[in-house]
Amino acid sequence: MEYEIPVKVQRLGTDIQQDELKYHDKEVLVSKEFTFDSAHHLHCYEGKCKSLHGHTYKLQVLMRGKADERGIVIDFADIKRIAKDRIIDLLDHRYLNEALPPMNTTAENMVVWMYEQLNDALREEQLHPRVRLDEVRLWETPTSFAAVTAAMMGDA
Repeated sequence: MEYEIPVKVQRLGTDIQQDELKYHDKEVLVSKEFTFDSAHHLHCYEGKCKSLHGHTYKLQVLMRGKADERGIVIDFADIKRIAKDRIIDLLDHRYLNEALPPMNTTAENMVVWMYEQLNDALREEQLHPRVRLDEVRLWETPTSFAAVTAAMMGDA
């Protein structure tokens, strides 16, 4: 395989026109992943998780929509900002039993709360309905996650 160095950088208005930026009119899923470290314990549970312990959680946010005139569904920086403001900054290096609303801090409960936080932010910022939250996944360990979809939340 031979690699070539571009001779000329493409310029808007000369090499590509504004109306060519959007290639299609299909829906696309976009996703961003985050990690955070937190401690918690479970109530009404007889097992290791009854005791205070911690996890490195992985959060995956999937959004769905049609691209705008630039060919962008949602800026990845917007997903990052929303998730950071609404979830990560509130939960990273925190005791989840205090940081979250009253609930048993199971992955199943937490992922629904996370979906609600993200969906509220999309609505408040009026990124809805062009972009909608499609799915949120929360890994408690590398092999165990809970997920909720827009259809499961009644938002499909």
